[in-house]
Amino acid sequence: MLTFFVFRSMVFPMKHQSILDQLTDLITPILDDLGLELVDLEYKREGRDLFLRIFIDKTGGVNLDDCAGLSREVSALLEVENLITDAYRLEVSSPGMDRPLKRPADFSRFVGERVKIKSKESIDPDGRGHNRKTFVGELLGLKEGRVSIRQLDKRGGEIEILLTDLDQARLDPEF
Repeated sequence: MLTFFVFRSMVFPMKHQSILDQLTDLITPILDDLGLELVDLEYKREGRDLFLRIFIDKTGGVNLDDCAGLSREVSALLEVENLITDAYRLEVSSPGMDRPLKRPADFSRFVGERVKIKSKESIDPDGRGHNRKTFVGELLGLKEGRVSIRQLDKRGGEIEILLTDLDQARLDPEF
């Protein structure tokens, strides 16, 4: 995973979610211009430090130049827009091997890849008689709001889980 750090004197003065929404709206045109995709955006405090993390991707993967270029552009834009007023750390990086799957398009793009998905509630989608939250398998896709995977355990079988019932989904590189 590539990570590029920039330190600035700023803090987010508004509510957590509205800031993420504002930042997403603000940086999306830059991402589009640079041919990058926003995978995830985090804003959180760790110890005494505040972090703004931008996870990006593109076909063929991102490199250090992609991270550095976006970091420069976003940093300059944040200073002009004056959204932030206290010290924070800006990190721009690739999503890594265990890339999160967040948007419906992600479930089409990564068909055939091994995934680990977690449901919000314990469920028994394959009728095995025991509820669980975690499922690992080959991603078959998304159809009519349902994520389909072929389970990779001894019993195998295909399951479907509503996209709205997922807590998280990630690529699972241990294929």
